[in-house]
Amino acid sequence: MEMKLQSCFSVLIVLSLCLSVSAQSCRSYNGFANNQVFAACVDHPVLNSVLHWTYIESNNTLRIAFRRPSTTANQWIAWGINPQGLAMFGTQALVAHQNSTGGTHAYTSSLNPPGPTLQQSDLRYGVSELSATHVNDEMTLFATITLPAGMTTINQVWQEGPMAGGAPSAHALTNDNRASRNTLDLLTGSSTAAVDSVLKRRNTHGVLNAVSWGTLMPMGAIFARYLKVFKGADPAWFYLHVACQSSAYAVGVAGWATGIKLGSDSVAVQYNTHRNIGITLFVFGTLQVFALLLRPNKDHKYRIYWNIYHHSIGYSVIALSIANVFEGLSILSPDDKWKRAYTGIIIFLGAVAVVLEVITWVIVIKRKRSNSDKFPHNINGVNGMNGHANRV
Repeated sequence: MEMKLQSCFSVLIVLSLCLSVSAQSCRSYNGFANNQVFAACVDHPVLNSVLHWTYIESNNTLRIAFRRPSTTANQWIAWGINPQGLAMFGTQALVAHQNSTGGTHAYTSSLNPPGPTLQQSDLRYGVSELSATHVNDEMTLFATITLPAGMTTINQVWQEGPMAGGAPSAHALTNDNRASRNTLDLLTGSSTAAVDSVLKRRNTHGVLNAVSWGTLMPMGAIFARYLKVFKGADPAWFYLHVACQSSAYAVGVAGWATGIKLGSDSVAVQYNTHRNIGITLFVFGTLQVFALLLRPNKDHKYRIYWNIYHHSIGYSVIALSIANVFEGLSILSPDDKWKRAYTGIIIFLGAVAVVLEVITWVIVIKRKRSNSDKFPHNINGVNGMNGHANRV
């Protein structure tokens, strides 16, 4: 018993030491040139970067060092303040990368719509002593920034990305790249993670479309194709089909409108394939709704052409819907369980369709045989009843 207590106590000591080292990781750093010292620091939760700063409240001066270990010569780093909110656009950024001569170039860039190109430009804040170093694969930005009076809490945004043709190129769109922003209190050092409203809207857009276009639409088609073969299901199959497709269209339009809004809010980031398929789905879905209002009677001479049109557009919508849901999942990059879940739903619906297809053909063949038995053909291929009538 005593040995177990000693072992547990030892484990607790080791854990405490590990937590202490982790908490003090940025404070224990002493690798700055010229023995520079900063009053506070914070380890950023994503993109493996650290911010050191000293804030002088008497003259509203902020002296910073933004460093990122494991940064190669083919990468750029950036840190900035956004006075408008926790977003990329509006950020007053400091950028650094290695130039063609092997030196490290640092400059300022104001990220404004329609697209953040990281071109050199002036900031709304005064910046002095701007420089950068790149030593042992660790890149560091230094600057002194003059803030507006009373601005002790800032919206900080940081980022990293690849170089292309000697200039900064677009950064990745992983969850870490999207989450690289928070609110920082310069006096206390506390930071508050950003609430990613854009990601919430993207998730909402994805759920609406996966449920409507990607699930309800195939279900409605299954009802229409396979239930009507059962005599007892008429006209219930038709109402199920209409209810399912109408619900899918209504929810799908909401998802489509959410996507249009997301696209207009992020003009610098475009997903052309996903957008074009979405617009096509909306057009096809709307055509199906209007086609329902113009549906001829069963015995109308144009009904066959309407059926061809309705089925062609309907199956096209289903194929495009499923493809676009997977396209959206690749853009959102959620946990694998969500992609597996939707894949499972599609496999299940496909398996149900296969089983019902076999059952349908069995029923149809039996009915044809039954009809043949009731009305046998004579040797000349004439229906028995017709032959009898001819003889009479």
